Amino acid sequence: MLAWCEAPARGIGYAISADMSPQLHTEIVIREWAEVPYVPDDGDHRKGRPWVRRYLAVRIRRRQGELFADGRTVKHVAIVTNREGDGLTRIRWHREKAGTVEHVHHVLKNELAAEALPSGKFGANAAWFRLNILTSNLLSALKRLALPGDLSDARPKRLRFLVCNTVGKVVQHARRMLLRLMVAAQQALVAFARSTILALSPT
Repeated sequence: MLAWCEAPARGIGYAISADMSPQLHTEIVIREWAEVPYVPDDGDHRKGRPWVRRYLAVRIRRRQGELFADGRTVKHVAIVTNREGDGLTRIRWHREKAGTVEHVHHVLKNELAAEALPSGKFGANAAWFRLNILTSNLLSALKRLALPGDLSDARPKRLRFLVCNTVGKVVQHARRMLLRLMVAAQQALVAFARSTILALSPT
C-alpha cells in the first residue's frame, strides 16, 4: 500500500501507524520521540525508487504513574510517513486524525440524513448514503477553502445555525432588549465565501 501511494504518478502523502517489529522497537526504546534510522526488510527500498519513508517513534506514559492493562509502564508506537517537515509536527498531525472515521460517521448519521434510509431496497439506500457522503465532502471543502478560519472545523449543525436558520440575536443594551438582525452578518459571510471560491478558480 505504501509503495502504491509513493508511485510517481500518484504522489499521495500519508502518515499512518507502523507495524512494531522487533528491529523497530530496538531503535526506539531509549527515546521519548524521534525520527529513527530504520529501513524495513520488505524489499520496497530495493526497487530503484528513492527511499522517502520516515519512521517516527513515540513513547507513551500513563498519567500519575498508572500501569497499562498488560502491566507495562510505557508503550512505544511508531508512525511511518512520506511527508516532509518537522517530525513532531507530523506526529501531532497524525494524533489529530485519530478517530476521524468515527467522527465522520457521527456527522453522517446524526447531523446529515444518512441514518434516515428512504427505502427497503439496498440499491436505493446505497445511493442515498453516497449522496450524504458527497454532501459531507462538499461541506468539508467549503469549510477549509472558503469560510473563515474559525469555521474550518464547524459541524453541519453550526453551519445551518449561522448561515441558514438564524434570523437574529436577542441582546440587552442600555436597559433595553433588542433584536439584532443577522442578515448583514450572513451576507458578509456569504460574500466572503463567494470571493474566496472565485479566487480559487484558475485564471
